Parts: sequence; structure tokens; C-alpha cells
Amino acid sequence: MSYDKAAAAAPYRRHPSDTGSTRVQISLLSARINSLTDHFRQHAKDHHGRTGLIKMVGRRRRLLEYLKRMDLVAYRQLIDELGLRH
Repeated sequence: MSYDKAAAAAPYRRHPSDTGSTRVQISLLSARINSLTDHFRQHAKDHHGRTGLIKMVGRRRRLLEYLKRMDLVAYRQLIDELGLRH
């Protein structure tokens, strides 16, 4: 994998040991999705890996919907910071 897990989570943590909040999970999934997207540009026939990518995209979508219901301001801020939903 070519993504740095700690660097992806750091800006969204509420406290130093926060690894499971919604914002952190969404940022980690986004970093992983972006790195896998680059992988699939080189390996177009990796269909099993693509299945995992589709699952991650669905998980991120559900987490975003949850965050939107719970805290609309944080949702909008996260969307802007991660560059999602242009």
C-alpha cells in the first residue's frame, strides 16, 4: 500500500489516541481508496481487488450519510477538506 495511515488520520483526530471516530474512519478509507485507484490504473484486470474497492466505497458512503445525519457542519467541512463530491 502506498498510503500513510497515520498521516491520513492525524488532521481529523479529536484526541491523540482517536482511531475510531467517524471523521477518522472516512479519512482513512478515502486515503486507501485513492491509493487503490492508482493501483487499478496499472492493473486493470485485478477484479478481486476491485471488489474490495467497491466495498470500501460503500462503507465510506454509509459513514458519510451517518455523519450528515449527526453533524451537518462537520460533514460539509470533511467533504471540502477531502475533495469529495465536487
